[in-house]
Amino acid sequence: MEINEFKRIVAQNIYYLRTANHLTQMELGTKLSYTDKAISKWERGDGIPDAFVLSQMAEIFGVSVDYLLTEHTEQDRKVETKPIKVAKKMINNIVTFGILTIALLLFVIIALSSNVYYWQIFVYAVPIICITNIVLKSIWNNGKGVFLFSSLLVWSVLATVYCSLLIHNFWMIFLIGVPLQIIVFLGFKIKITVTFTQKDFSLKRQKKEEDKKESTQENEKTDT
Repeated sequence: MEINEFKRIVAQNIYYLRTANHLTQMELGTKLSYTDKAISKWERGDGIPDAFVLSQMAEIFGVSVDYLLTEHTEQDRKVETKPIKVAKKMINNIVTFGILTIALLLFVIIALSSNVYYWQIFVYAVPIICITNIVLKSIWNNGKGVFLFSSLLVWSVLATVYCSLLIHNFWMIFLIGVPLQIIVFLGFKIKITVTFTQKDFSLKRQKKEEDKKESTQENEKTDT
């Protein structure tokens, strides 16, 4: 295999895995401690990451180093990446139902030992489930679904406080949820705006560099 062909294969794999994981060149570069310019260079096939960077990429994308170095058809990509997504989803579900199982166990123990049906335990379990889902989705899904669980976390915490003070019927605690929900919404809106601005800036800079490179190549041809 020629070096140019090898560079093309690696470039295609990096581009596919980055876009499939909804990462910008800047975001991937940050994870690898490289600039988006370096990522752009690798995706154009103008260079190849060293062995250590390839192993880092493999870990980030959940594939083997060999996957990055081997050519794949579109069908192969779908077959190979699907088990990874299913495994992540299964782990997420196991953690969620594990927390619910612990809550149920505590409910049964309290009911058997003191004949008190402390149903609030299940309400207390919801914030814990939200926190674990926020962490997992931030790591695996690049933040996809975090807004939903962040909103649910706000209201479940308020519900937990309300259940703890149930004897006082302190229902006005839920009014606090309105400004908190607005803060969560605005926070994620800022994040989305910044992300798209960075992506747009990165694409413009990449296009500028490519135009400059093409102009240089044209000048060299003209000189020869």
